[in-house]
Amino acid sequence: MAKITPSHTIKSLEAGVIPKTKNRLKARIVHNLDLYLIISIPLLVLLIYSYVPMLGIVIAFKNYRVFDGILDSKWVGLAHFRTLLTDPKFFSVLSNTMLINLFKFIFQFPLPIILALLLNEVRSGLVKRMTQTLTYLPHFLSWVVIAGIFVDILSPSTGIINGILKAFDISPISFLGDDSYFRSVLVASTAWKETGWSAIIYLAALTSIDPDLYAASSVDGAGKLRQTWHITLPGISSTIVFIIILRVSTLLGSDTEQVLLLYNPLVYSVGDVIGTYVYREGIQNGSYSYTTAVGLFVSAIGFTLMVTANKISRKYSNRGIW
Repeated sequence: MAKITPSHTIKSLEAGVIPKTKNRLKARIVHNLDLYLIISIPLLVLLIYSYVPMLGIVIAFKNYRVFDGILDSKWVGLAHFRTLLTDPKFFSVLSNTMLINLFKFIFQFPLPIILALLLNEVRSGLVKRMTQTLTYLPHFLSWVVIAGIFVDILSPSTGIINGILKAFDISPISFLGDDSYFRSVLVASTAWKETGWSAIIYLAALTSIDPDLYAASSVDGAGKLRQTWHITLPGISSTIVFIIILRVSTLLGSDTEQVLLLYNPLVYSVGDVIGTYVYREGIQNGSYSYTTAVGLFVSAIGFTLMVTANKISRKYSNRGIW
């Protein structure tokens, strides 16, 4: 093999090796220009509405005043974080948020998997499509509509549920005004709204399972339950792990709109969550710096939970997001 000397390098540069590489990249971009343009739109939206506003987290370290602006507001360092860590009201809404999301995770998370497994066994195309449509529909309704439906259903005087209770000589229950029932209402309304939509992911995962596995297991005498346990669930386990990791990272998140529309002062002790707390303190009371610190604190904990869940998943199941 001939030895490459500096003169060879110079000649290769003169021959246009690097320009050819650049030309190939340019040609690829020109050839797929329509795809790049399509991708650029959501990327631009993500940049403008998700990443640029992140610069505003500096407010958490300042005593922000609207008329002074972000740059001229006084720097206070970690003062707002010390305040929230010593505020008993913050820890109350923090525990409410974690409990509500934990209940949603325990009781709501299995429902889309069960629905997907049941739909996968339906052989009638018409029945399957009708069921999918009926279960997907609530997802497209706003929380304003759903809150109105649940308020009517759960009304102590005219609600269907209390009407049934009255028929059995049971006293009416104020589901939205009793702190022992309010969290259950939040979980039930979320499950009704999102179960059908969440099942789409698992239905898509079920299509990747080889049908020959079911045929072979049938020959060996395996019934539907054994096929589900030994074939179906392992086949979609990676999807389940992925969703679990994402759900763990949102344990401190909250459907603020849902809670705002359903709760009232009678259930603040169990229904007040971080989203509603930030709304009251930030928007109504004008504590922008303090609520920015709350949001940054919650985001940091959520990121830590996601990383921890991913590491645990990779350690014990060899599956993870990254």
